[in-house]
Amino acid sequence: MKIYFAGSIRGGREDAALYFSIIDSLKTFGEVLTEHVGDPSLTSAGDDGPTDKFIHDRDLMWLNSSDVIVAEVTTVSMGVGYEIGRAIEAGKKVLCLFRLDSGKNLSAMISGCDDLTLVNYSNLEEAKSAINNFLKSQV
Repeated sequence: MKIYFAGSIRGGREDAALYFSIIDSLKTFGEVLTEHVGDPSLTSAGDDGPTDKFIHDRDLMWLNSSDVIVAEVTTVSMGVGYEIGRAIEAGKKVLCLFRLDSGKNLSAMISGCDDLTLVNYSNLEEAKSAINNFLKSQV
């Protein structure tokens, strides 16, 4: 299974360690195409490609070649929202994870969308359980 993980880069890297743990869990189900999102050395400058066009085109290629999308949506990110929209448009199955105790508000464009699965969670174990249930239902 090819998995596209989406998490904030330029919108803020405060959840990078969480992304790393989620990606580690995702790897038990298949290939994570966007493993770099969990890299602790990646900053909010988004230095993971030579140009923005390169990043856009590469990431869309990965998105389109993926079987499923898992997005951590607690940290607001225009890029993650864009990826989710493109994935839905392409008919991909999308799981969005939102951390309840973050003190942040989830966009109505995510919480009101019937074309994705949204799971609110409180800790990493709950997120892993949601991922497990979602990905097992895709096989």
